[in-house]
Amino acid sequence: MLFTILGILILISAYFSGSETGMMSLNRYRLRHLEKQKHRGAKRVSKLLARPDRLIGLILIGNNLVNVFASLVAGVIFNRYFGDAGILYAGLVLTLVILIFAEVTPKTLAALYPEQVAFPSSIVLSLLLKILFPIVVVVNWITNGILRLLGVSSEQREQHSLSSEELRTVVNESGALLHQRDQDMLVSILDLEKVSVEDIMIPRSDLVGIDVNDDWKKIQKQLTQANHTRVLLYRDSIDDVVGYIHARDALKLLSKNQFNKATLLRAVRELYFVPEGTPLNIQLLKFQHAKERIGLVVDEYGDIQGLVTLEDILEEIVGDFTTTMTPTTSDEVTLQPDGSYLVDGSASIRDINKEMSWQLPTDGPKTLNGLIIEYLEEIPKSNISLRISGYPVEIIDVAGNKIKTVRVMPEHFIDESPEEE
Repeated sequence: MLFTILGILILISAYFSGSETGMMSLNRYRLRHLEKQKHRGAKRVSKLLARPDRLIGLILIGNNLVNVFASLVAGVIFNRYFGDAGILYAGLVLTLVILIFAEVTPKTLAALYPEQVAFPSSIVLSLLLKILFPIVVVVNWITNGILRLLGVSSEQREQHSLSSEELRTVVNESGALLHQRDQDMLVSILDLEKVSVEDIMIPRSDLVGIDVNDDWKKIQKQLTQANHTRVLLYRDSIDDVVGYIHARDALKLLSKNQFNKATLLRAVRELYFVPEGTPLNIQLLKFQHAKERIGLVVDEYGDIQGLVTLEDILEEIVGDFTTTMTPTTSDEVTLQPDGSYLVDGSASIRDINKEMSWQLPTDGPKTLNGLIIEYLEEIPKSNISLRISGYPVEIIDVAGNKIKTVRVMPEHFIDESPEEE
């Protein structure tokens, strides 16, 4: 009978140990989801976890109670077989038994299958909490008093919220739960706050517009051959921007036989200006609130630095559109037979890193040309080699004060420490 009682007490101890681990190992976000789905077990567990001090107090009261009684029963059994020395043997043997069968095994099982353990256990724990509520309250009152003496309040519970970095890790670790493309899109949304408008804008040197002071026939030809539905209009230079004309407006004028320079200027739409350094997540909201799709990026002096569109921001999330007229990274990076890559000097460093899985620095210049010039502190000549962040780079072609083409040899990459850089 004593052996039977001892076995039952060890099983009860294992139950309390497993329940504690199962409750605390639950995914809180999945638990909330199941609770919204009106899962009964999830509702019970959420109610218990609302006051973790009472839950832990209940489990520890039960666990310590059965362990103490188990030690008493084991002492009686071993005393009958080994006399006074049996007390020592009972402590050693019971410690090993409880450690294996009432602690490690049930807690490991509960950690592996928290829902299967926690949801059924919540039925018994809810009942025990009602029965032992006065004892639990007294114990918690004493322990909370001790915590207050140590400067800790039981109300200061951790808020289960995720930072953007933690959420990014959750998305990356979702595995088969999310398709790879969906994972990439979600991570791209989280990365919007790290990317500013100058990282994705069309630089000033690449802006294409129409000088309204040109001959009308030349303006007509430029409008008909434009690759975009929105065309910038300026006077003499891009610094004196008039606005932009939408192809739809030009077609309306043409259909009414009113298409001339005067009506074109009256149909010009006002430009929207964007301060450089604006994060993409902020600019996306600004585009939405202002109901704009295009904006000129200006610096602190008001000088035009480039142009950014709503489509550019969306491409950061979903990838390049098939209708884009700008060169893709695949067009700017060409694999050579020797394993090296010929890279266009105007290519975006962010795009290169993303597609080629390289680690070129992105905290400075935005293009490979700018990065090399900043590194050398001068405009180099052709056939000069250097190493940037561990990547051997050879300058192939320089023209017009710009590096046109470089050769990158990633197979000779050397991982440099920050001190070496």
